[in-house]
Amino acid sequence: MPDNAHNVAADELRQFIEQYEHLEAEKKDISEQQKDVMSEAKARGYDTSVMKKVIALRKRDKNDLAEEDALLDVYKAALGMA
Repeated sequence: MPDNAHNVAADELRQFIEQYEHLEAEKKDISEQQKDVMSEAKARGYDTSVMKKVIALRKRDKNDLAEEDALLDVYKAALGMA
């Protein structure tokens, strides 16, 4: 492998690694910001575990949620919980 090709590959590899490291740092910063938001919500009296469940529900497909809710209702009815 020619030295020039080796240098280009090394430079490209270094760029990928540095870009990944930068994204890792951004991810850490975002995670800290999310914790701050939840801490503030908790300080104002909100239940953060319920908030996290709502956030997870908002990410899911509405049809899947409706199907799951219907099935949950059937199971609850079968157990006399409805």
